[in-house]
Amino acid sequence: MKNFIWIALLLSTVSIFGQQEKMLTQFTPFLSKTYYNINFGAISYPYSDANLKPGFISEGVQKNRFSGRLLLGYKLKEDLAVQFGVLRPGDWFKFDNINNIGYERSVWFNLWSLSLKKSFNLNEKLSFYTELGIGNLSRVGFSINDEVIYKDAQYATLVTGLGFSYRLNNNWDLLLNGTYVPKSEKHNQPSTFQSSVGMLYHLKKRPIEEVEKYEKEKKYFFPKRLLQIGYGTDNFGFFANEFFAMSAKIGNTENIGLPVFWLGEVKAKQSFMITYQQTAFHTEKLFSLDWGVSVTGFQTLDKSSVYAVSIFPMLRFYVFRANSFDSYINYSIIGPTFLSKKNIDEYKTGPNGTYQDFMGVGAFFGKKRNYNVELRIMHYSNGNIFPENDGVDIPLMLTIGKTL
Repeated sequence: MKNFIWIALLLSTVSIFGQQEKMLTQFTPFLSKTYYNINFGAISYPYSDANLKPGFISEGVQKNRFSGRLLLGYKLKEDLAVQFGVLRPGDWFKFDNINNIGYERSVWFNLWSLSLKKSFNLNEKLSFYTELGIGNLSRVGFSINDEVIYKDAQYATLVTGLGFSYRLNNNWDLLLNGTYVPKSEKHNQPSTFQSSVGMLYHLKKRPIEEVEKYEKEKKYFFPKRLLQIGYGTDNFGFFANEFFAMSAKIGNTENIGLPVFWLGEVKAKQSFMITYQQTAFHTEKLFSLDWGVSVTGFQTLDKSSVYAVSIFPMLRFYVFRANSFDSYINYSIIGPTFLSKKNIDEYKTGPNGTYQDFMGVGAFFGKKRNYNVELRIMHYSNGNIFPENDGVDIPLMLTIGKTL
């Protein structure tokens, strides 16, 4: 199971390696065969009192039917692809008032999968496809007064699916999906079925005339390589982390912010980072896809010393270009990471293998845009690949950099 997880982690970022320095406005042969697929729909996973420890019953349950699935794919052939992704409900299943305790208990569920997708053309635009693969199902149960009522679970499972795909244009497909995961009596887990509608975007090579025009004109700056060093401290608190996880508090008002990032239980007191980034692809003006490697050391509030080694993909969006600087926002998720410690500060952060996520705002400046400054927040967690996933928060970090 652990080998499967690490293979999947590496597949999630391998497509950004190997980009040639020339023609960065053109996708590599590898990238030109990739796609991403976002699906939203209804999910059924019929937990009931039968799943609870004997002697415990609930007053009722709260089922959130809304769910999502994100997939990254690579086309081995036009009709055969390998894909990696995650499926989860929009909110967790909840048991109400178990044995009259007076409040609810939730069950967390995530499915990461690695699968093959086979397509069968019905006509020029419509096709039927099937999916078969292996999944890592992780469930976080709950306890009452230190008594386990529903156990945590993590195990490998079969993942199957089928659906229809309709080609809208050269890049976009409209999908109708069905995904099924069988129940496991051994792990006391019911079957799961998701029906969803999705959009699939194919990365395709651009016309050579367009690429040569961009390369010749080079109107806008994009760094080929960038080296950064950064330092962060909790002296400014964790407001930025909380705001972008929609958990900030101002006065008596709670849950302020935007739900675009994550919070963890472990808090870093101070941190230091060295990062190397390289551009893999960019458009004419607004967007680039980069890859990077980083080494981070941090000390927690409980004075645990931890280091992390990561590789990561990064999206950079240029929001304003001026005569003296180019400003941007960036966003990086699912960066495979090795943490030097397990279960930090007695929190259940999980094993050494995890993910790095960060987001930030910054600028390149100088006559040739040789220098860089950036503010970022960071997070480490395993995306519920494992039941232990309390996560680590790195507060606001200032980085300075030099293009190479």
